[in-house]
Amino acid sequence: MMFRLENSVNQQIKLPHEAGVELFLKREDGIHPYVSGNKYRKLKYNLIEAQKEGFETLLTFGGAYSNHIAAVAAAGKQIGFKTIGVIRGDELLGKEYENATLSFAKQCGMQFKYISREDYRNKTNDLFIESLQNEFGRFYLIPEGGTNDLAIKGCEEILNQDDTCFDYICCSVGTGGTISGLINCSKPSQQVLGFPALKGSFLHEDISKFATKPNWKLISGYHFGGYAKINEELVSFINEFKSLYKVPLDPVYTGKMMFGVFDLIEKNYFPKGSRILGIHTGGLQGITGMNNVLKSKGLSLIDI
Repeated sequence: MMFRLENSVNQQIKLPHEAGVELFLKREDGIHPYVSGNKYRKLKYNLIEAQKEGFETLLTFGGAYSNHIAAVAAAGKQIGFKTIGVIRGDELLGKEYENATLSFAKQCGMQFKYISREDYRNKTNDLFIESLQNEFGRFYLIPEGGTNDLAIKGCEEILNQDDTCFDYICCSVGTGGTISGLINCSKPSQQVLGFPALKGSFLHEDISKFATKPNWKLISGYHFGGYAKINEELVSFINEFKSLYKVPLDPVYTGKMMFGVFDLIEKNYFPKGSRILGIHTGGLQGITGMNNVLKSKGLSLIDI
């Protein structure tokens, strides 16, 4: 049922100065060209369940540049599901081809329903879901960002036996699904550090619903102002990182996480001799959309 994947590899990131620690990056971005990183992990068991229950249609939610929307559309096309994307922002109606993410999803066959930001807040409301069922018929519902129990199960497969040698596991945090899976499959001796990509204190509670171990911590202060916010400092870091290590970073998640890890290393946060593993969660398709935003503001662009 599932499609062919490449194995993710742990790439050593040779630090530009003697830091007394070792840093590696798990290249989950390379496991599939369109359903990469944590998006594949979150979708895997949801797609298996949808097939098992005989669903023909997947419905999910996301914003204009959502990695999740792009991944669901691509997975649906490859496996044979119809897909529906409920998109935040009714001003986007009819403008799909001005947006690389939505254009890609549409080419994969995804049908869109654009709703206002106010209505979008009702995305988990039972009456709203019922109205979508009345409009589109029977569908398998995947929540925004893909996080649910089956997504956590998939994310528990990110770490493998080769990763038991690391003292710290670092990842970006959006809806909390990926870090929850990492926590659950980590060893008690490992510390899992999450770098929230957005502001808000709700994440700790959300992660606690799924996490089965206490060996984790959220590192705030590296969200750059909030979800999808970015500045010249982060763009410069991402471009320099790609130049040095030949690794592209997305600006919403992994770019912020790696910026935070480098900053913590410089501040001697990690004890000498520590082995650190960062998780590259993919999301590279969003760079084009972010560059459009940066260009409109007259800011430097991310190298592609």
